[in-house]
Amino acid sequence: MTQILQKRPPALTIRAGATARQLIEQAGLQASQVDIIPGAAGGPKGIGLTGLDLAIFGEFLPQSKQRRFLIGSSVGAWRFAGIVAQGEKIGPEQLADLYIHLPFHKKMKIAEIEKISREMLSGILGSQTQQLVEHPDYHLTIIAAKAEHLFQSDQRLALYSSLLGIIGSNALSRNHLNKFMQRVICQPEHFPQFKIQPDAFKTHYLNFNQHNVADWLMASGSIPGVTPAVKNIADAPQGAYRDGGLIDYHIDLPFESQGIVLYPHFSDSIIPGWFDKMFKSRTSNPENQARTVLISPSQDYLQSLPLGRLPDRKDFVLKGLDAKQRIQMWKQSVAESQRLGDEFLEMVEKQNFPQFIQPL
Repeated sequence: MTQILQKRPPALTIRAGATARQLIEQAGLQASQVDIIPGAAGGPKGIGLTGLDLAIFGEFLPQSKQRRFLIGSSVGAWRFAGIVAQGEKIGPEQLADLYIHLPFHKKMKIAEIEKISREMLSGILGSQTQQLVEHPDYHLTIIAAKAEHLFQSDQRLALYSSLLGIIGSNALSRNHLNKFMQRVICQPEHFPQFKIQPDAFKTHYLNFNQHNVADWLMASGSIPGVTPAVKNIADAPQGAYRDGGLIDYHIDLPFESQGIVLYPHFSDSIIPGWFDKMFKSRTSNPENQARTVLISPSQDYLQSLPLGRLPDRKDFVLKGLDAKQRIQMWKQSVAESQRLGDEFLEMVEKQNFPQFIQPL
């Protein structure tokens, strides 16, 4: 009897900017080409990429040791901080385990959410904060937002009035957000610095150290109305600092890459800011992403997961889903993500990227 084996649909979607596609068609995708890796905001969606992170950081990039920029906002910065602090294997696994078992419930007050978030961050970093400052191969770059005017306040009336103003202003133009917040790019001091071309947002370039890096990471993930703005950061200008994803959700920045920007992402598109999600026309600038290779879970892969998608922050309060069920579903999603890493490494071995690449 002849057995017909059905091949699984691809688990990955590969998109590339024009220059990146040319480079891959000429020489394949080589670790030596990769000099920048962005990490998007997106809460627990990030742990849905655990297997891909393990493959990229644990097996692919070590093929060519060199200093690389890891540029993250919110959970993207936390993902990278864990890798830099704890190593390419323990870092992603620790982040996933801590997020899966985060003791969040919908009746929690903001101060309680802040407490468990800081405890989670402490577990991600361990006692290795010095690694974030001195790591020879990875230049962690944290993106946060410096709140202005009323948006500095966590008092309910002031905060929600600011958010209404932000939403209305953003509907007219993304550039109007500069009246409410400014970009912060924070990184270790004693290395070449990550910088961008000036845009509509005032950008502050600051340096973190082992004593304040946890506060900067906390600020980068501080969602307004969920956790308070981070204030009084040591060795930093006075201010109220919030989630970096508010301005740079998927980090559509003009990367000055000399090779390839390798972007493991939970989506196959890049949305500039968090408030741009409701506007389909707000997409990435092709010039910014010319050297980007965007690697994301395919629709077929996502449909195979519990709930047909990656873990999401709303799962904590999803009607009909208790904590035990959520934990089991998230564990399954993380376990399945090994398929993402395996498929990526297979493509690296075969160097068959051109047949799968779609325009970015």
